[in-house]
Amino acid sequence: MRTVTTWARRAWHWLTSMSTALILLFLLALAAIPGALLPQRQVSETLVDDYLKANPTMGPIYDRLQFFDVFSSTWFVAIVTLLMVSLVGCIIPRSIDHWRAYRAKPTRAPKYLSRMPLHAEADVDKPMSEVDAHARAVLRRWNVAAYAPEEDRAGAHSISAERGYARELMNLLFHIGLVGMIVFFAAGRMVFYEGQVIVVTNSESEYAVPVERSREFCNTSPANFDVFRAGSLFDGTGLTPFCFESQNFRAEYLNNGQASGFWSDITYTDDVARPVSEWEPTTLAVNHPLRVGGDRVYLQGHGFAPQVTITWPNGETRTQLVQFRPTDVNSFLSSGVMRFDPPAGMYPDLAERRAHQIAVEGVFAPTARWTGPNGDLLQSAFPSMQDPAMAVEIYVGDAGLDTGRPQNIFVLDQGLIADGRLQKVDRVQLGPGEEVTLGADAGGVTVRFDGAAEYANYQISRDPFQVWALAATVLMLTTLALSLTIKRRRVWVRLTPLEGGTRVEIAGLARTDRAGWGSEFDDIVEAILGGPEVLEDDDDLG
Repeated sequence: MRTVTTWARRAWHWLTSMSTALILLFLLALAAIPGALLPQRQVSETLVDDYLKANPTMGPIYDRLQFFDVFSSTWFVAIVTLLMVSLVGCIIPRSIDHWRAYRAKPTRAPKYLSRMPLHAEADVDKPMSEVDAHARAVLRRWNVAAYAPEEDRAGAHSISAERGYARELMNLLFHIGLVGMIVFFAAGRMVFYEGQVIVVTNSESEYAVPVERSREFCNTSPANFDVFRAGSLFDGTGLTPFCFESQNFRAEYLNNGQASGFWSDITYTDDVARPVSEWEPTTLAVNHPLRVGGDRVYLQGHGFAPQVTITWPNGETRTQLVQFRPTDVNSFLSSGVMRFDPPAGMYPDLAERRAHQIAVEGVFAPTARWTGPNGDLLQSAFPSMQDPAMAVEIYVGDAGLDTGRPQNIFVLDQGLIADGRLQKVDRVQLGPGEEVTLGADAGGVTVRFDGAAEYANYQISRDPFQVWALAATVLMLTTLALSLTIKRRRVWVRLTPLEGGTRVEIAGLARTDRAGWGSEFDDIVEAILGGPEVLEDDDDLG
């Protein structure tokens, strides 16, 4: 039992040592590297799935090692927990020791002051009482203690002064700030929520189609988001109620296509019962969010939503305006899919109607550039909508509608194509207003590309501990800088009465480093030995 207790005590001392805390802090930074280099499920599960498909060998290995869930992985949480225990176990005893050292009298002068790194000695023609009073005045900003001859190691009257206690205080506050930052960050991850919503909005392009759908979003339910994630302690009922309506999306680009700025004009209200006409206008820009009741509304990005109209032989039409996913974030060449269900009157039988569904899959370019040997390969020459076009493949058959199964909105189910239930009937290139009529075997339908609208991607975030985490971070950085600038040092003054004067012996010792300490010691010596001048106050917090 004694052996177990001994080993437990040693383990605790090792864990709560400062060297162990530094090692754990380094391991924490090292462990965060996979989270910065690899896609994370908490951010985008789609990117993780794409990575697994593109890396069939290493992907599953990384997945078993939890590299796609780094910040919630077992090993990352274990490192953070050990670091917290180490820091708290280190801070508490060091705080007690610092308090005791601050309250204690400065240590007595060594017997041989001449052996100190900094030393000066001189005889002054003043009585010892006057020299003593003047030395105390010079060292008035220091923690001073006087020792009588019977207490002094050399048997003379001496003064001990110490300064720089704030160095250890700043060091402790740095570690407290580090603990606070980790605690507030972890607490924020438990109660935060974050969601993204895509709103198809107005565009200034001449090829833009009018947006007839609602451009409003209300932060009243997680179901209103396209993507929503929250902390483990958030149950979805504490959303901050507010609404906004997207008026437009504007972007400016350099000649090489690089974006120089994004903006979106919106109107908003924190009273969901207020009429839309009374909502307040504002403009969102990148890194300039709207703050409503502690929530932040960010403008994250944009894309394009082509509009396609299908006309059946009986004259009935179906129109869809669907957002496409950018496959090239520089030129905004985008890809996506549209699925159309034929009119019920044409095919009363459900199975027959399902066999005549239309799927349109392909790419959209806001500024078309045709390349390839036959000039039929669509690329995008510029990210703004100056000359839009679509290159699509048209399928007829079971597109997976009315089955109740969820489908990817950007790609077709390849299983339906492999099974022959969905068959490609044509591949066409269309500009705005252009249309193509399929043959009789494809139902004789007409496919028309009407144009496109632009959509904006908004992110709504809330973390009630964000301000506290910022305050802890500022405290940590400030105290770190101060702990590196404040110097811990000691000065001893020994006075020996002489006939007609006093022998003054002064020594100094830097308890940390001597950077800048030598000149200060010289100033102290000159002030004590040189006359009635007293040192000016400096900015040292110690």
